[in-house]
Amino acid sequence: MSQIKVNSIIPVGGVASGQGGGIIQTIQTFKGDTTTTTSSSFSDITGMSATITPTSNSNKVLVRFTLHLSSGSNPVVLVNLLRGTTNIAQPTVTDTHPSTLQVWTDADNMITQTYEFLDSPATTSATTYKLQWRIHDGSSTVKLNGYFGNTNYNTTSTMTLQEVSG
Repeated sequence: MSQIKVNSIIPVGGVASGQGGGIIQTIQTFKGDTTTTTSSSFSDITGMSATITPTSNSNKVLVRFTLHLSSGSNPVVLVNLLRGTTNIAQPTVTDTHPSTLQVWTDADNMITQTYEFLDSPATTSATTYKLQWRIHDGSSTVKLNGYFGNTNYNTTSTMTLQEVSG
């Protein structure tokens, strides 16, 4: 069996001198089960974390995730992206409820939310990215990967990390 091993993949047109952009590695986590929250405090979304070890401290990490949310009413779900224990991708304005994203769920639909963020972790140590969530009003239930009103409609969520050469 033949193998080709490279440190990065450069686009066909090449990369200008001093420029980055090649994908060095890709890590993905897949969540195929459902979970719910009723919490008004941020907590980890079980199964929605991934760890990557950058090969250079000048490289970036492109974080992408897709979530499918539903509820029995219409609460706002706040989602935070964390690098380790630090919230990243936060608004720069003063806000009562800062978060990476806010999703107004719908009692009649499953809402699909995708997001991406290019992070500069400045490290070559193993780095974990994870998602946390909470309900804004604290009196509702939100379900991930399933339609709240019918257990016959389920789906999956993913988080993908790509190291991008600096």
